[in-house]
Amino acid sequence: MSVVEKSRLRSEEIKPKIGSRIVNSKEELLSGELSDEINALLEHRGVLIFPEINFTDEEQLQFTGLLGGVAKEIRGEQVFKVSLDEKVNDRVAEYLKGSLYWHIDGTMNEIPIRASMLTAKVLSPEGGDTDFANTATSYEDLDEATKAKIADLRVVHSLWRSQLYHTPEPTMEQLEDWQSKGEAELPLVCTSKSGRKSIVLGNTAHYVKDVDPKESYRILHGLREFSTREPYNYTHKWTVGDTVIWNNRTSLHRATPYDPASGRMMHRTILPGVEAWEN
Repeated sequence: MSVVEKSRLRSEEIKPKIGSRIVNSKEELLSGELSDEINALLEHRGVLIFPEINFTDEEQLQFTGLLGGVAKEIRGEQVFKVSLDEKVNDRVAEYLKGSLYWHIDGTMNEIPIRASMLTAKVLSPEGGDTDFANTATSYEDLDEATKAKIADLRVVHSLWRSQLYHTPEPTMEQLEDWQSKGEAELPLVCTSKSGRKSIVLGNTAHYVKDVDPKESYRILHGLREFSTREPYNYTHKWTVGDTVIWNNRTSLHRATPYDPASGRMMHRTILPGVEAWEN
């Protein structure tokens, strides 16, 4: 009788507070045997790297589905082509400029996506790396006085705030368009069903409710500065064919500046959310 040995997950830590590299073969990843382990590692480590795995779109969709399903993208598609080139993304390219600044996806949604997955197709000759920061491990390392201070704070998030980072002097047409996307009020400290806490930050974080404006900025910018420094950050320098997936609820991320006309192209799939910001 032949014995079929189940694949085992092979990973290595990138840094103690963030990131793991997974070195299993494409065949092993697409078998589905490792999905539970990968999901557990994603929850724990925040960012997972699959070096030069070279997924096709069909394989990336299959892998995304194995980890929890595929959510529809901005225009209803399942694979979104991430590019700042307006010839590729029309008006969406303007909103994507906000991706050059620290952010968490889906702060405007009651239930944010669980994770995002990017595969590198074309790289920019300069720039275009991706920075990540783990807001769960950074929260864990806050002193107890700060944890107590921010425990019950509420923050108003808005798309228009994020757009002011790259266009500080918008036209009225731009401003009215951005403001039409609405606002959302979220806890500054988010608790998952597992009980793990993380900080909800990023360029959509507009102001802390019922706090003096100057103090509000000090709180938000101070926490962002703390959470995005060593040892909580990781910069991924892409190679064509790399795939990266990150826990959206606990990962700030941003692209480093690059020429929109460089041809840089990432293909993104997203996993549907399973938890609201507030449980």
